[in-house]
Amino acid sequence: MALLKVDSLKKYFPVKKGFMTAPALVKAVDGIDLSIDEDRVFALVGESGCGKSTVARLILRLLPPTSGKVLFQDKNVFELSGDNLKAFRKSVQIIFQDPFASLNPRKSILDTIAEPLRIHRIVEKKKIKEKVLELLNKVGLGSDILNRYPHEFSGGQRQRICIARALAVSPKVIVADEPLSALDVSIQAQILNLLQELKREYKISFLFISHALNIVNYFSDAIGVMYLGKIVEHAKTEDLFRKPFHPYTEILLSSAPTIKVQSDELEIRSKNVKLRTRNLKLKNGLGEVPSPIDIPPGCPFHPRCPKRFEPCDKVIPVLKESGGRLVSCHLY
Repeated sequence: MALLKVDSLKKYFPVKKGFMTAPALVKAVDGIDLSIDEDRVFALVGESGCGKSTVARLILRLLPPTSGKVLFQDKNVFELSGDNLKAFRKSVQIIFQDPFASLNPRKSILDTIAEPLRIHRIVEKKKIKEKVLELLNKVGLGSDILNRYPHEFSGGQRQRICIARALAVSPKVIVADEPLSALDVSIQAQILNLLQELKREYKISFLFISHALNIVNYFSDAIGVMYLGKIVEHAKTEDLFRKPFHPYTEILLSSAPTIKVQSDELEIRSKNVKLRTRNLKLKNGLGEVPSPIDIPPGCPFHPRCPKRFEPCDKVIPVLKESGGRLVSCHLY
């Protein structure tokens, strides 16, 4: 049984195109389906602006959907209220892209991590400090930082504090919205290894959102490739990297920066890995992503696709099973 399931989820934003004109719709998320099992990592990848972060905010109920459902343990999260909603908030946490923006600058580290412990009554009041110290130790930080403030730390340290705060309530799912992209390249591998260790220890499921494909290859079990609000390919990580089916996935993988590893081991170490976080841009001179206000007819990718043929500009392909995965392309 899936721990978290997304069913036909849509989010459209009305946008005014000009004075005295009807608002157009930005189809940020346009009918996606995905599921995350216990102790598994599902990754969403794609170019900037494809709708990945909107999916994260819909799952966390930070945004209302246009239509569709998000089911957590078979309960529609958009229908939850009261204690049931509070239990959902406790079970599903988020690590934001920018650790500095997600920390209250007026709160000490002790108060920041203690807040969810107090709200959800995780431990007795007299044991809160002890629990905070335990959480900081888990993420590689010491007791000397308790009374300090976010501006006193590096980006990597702030992200560790955010991870400790997310762990405080013992979540079942963590939504990691590009948690490495705001960090210095020398710190990224350390944080990635930390997430891997915590997953191993606590059996946490992750929705991992990134445009860094090599990181996704290392950390995830399954991948959904997004393009203009839709998932165009859904496969196991090893299958997708071995042989991508959708032309967009194929070009996306060829555009990823390479990683040179000195060891044959799969574990990534900061001393021998260089990770890059620039916004992903496709090779082969395919141009920019079309506007989500004016999505091309037929297959949304066809204006940029090197393999397009007659039905591509007329018929929208359906996401269907092919070769043990789901793919939305007329070639399959």
